[in-house]
Amino acid sequence: MYLNADFSQRAIARFAEDEWVDSPMPGVQRRMLDRIGGEVARATTIVRFAPGSSFSPHTHDGGEEYLVLDGTFQDEDGDFATGSYVRNPPTSSHTPAAQDGATILVKLHQFDAADRTQVQIDSRKTDWSETALGVETLDLHEDDREHVSLERWAPGTTRSLDASGGLEVFVIAGSLSDGVDTLGPWDWLRLPVGSTFDATAGDAGARVWLKTGHLRHVPDYPA
Repeated sequence: MYLNADFSQRAIARFAEDEWVDSPMPGVQRRMLDRIGGEVARATTIVRFAPGSSFSPHTHDGGEEYLVLDGTFQDEDGDFATGSYVRNPPTSSHTPAAQDGATILVKLHQFDAADRTQVQIDSRKTDWSETALGVETLDLHEDDREHVSLERWAPGTTRSLDASGGLEVFVIAGSLSDGVDTLGPWDWLRLPVGSTFDATAGDAGARVWLKTGHLRHVPDYPA
């Protein structure tokens, strides 16, 4: 499967315009944002776990990164409630479950093969920093390939971000507009290498997940 697989182009997915699709695992549904491959794929996906659903034990050969959007996600390391950010690097393994249900934004097979850094952050229990007027930031991960963060923008705040290495933005709450599109809750936008990103938060402000720099390292895939 190839979905939004041309990384030289702007890509957008609107949550309100998509539908949940059953995965091979009972009780697990998903909305695919981008994807290259079958069930083992380079993928960015919103995944919804019904209460009591789980996966069999498995290893993440290409790494796994996720943000809990709703509910509580679990594995051998404990419970990860709404707002938790986790990176499970290549060669890591776990048995994920959602006893009471959960929805996550997850990215698979997008790590450097040598990366062994595990990250577990509860954004509700971590200090945020004021990084600009009307902006609070929580840095989640940074290395030579990418920078990942959460930001809270006050209503009407205009933000200019470095998108020269590519950018992904996922709106968790509120809304923002970049002059081309207006994004609402759980909408996703990806901008290619060489882009600029200037956006303004809506009347209720915006809470967003951001990843920059990483698209410089996307392999060439067949058209």
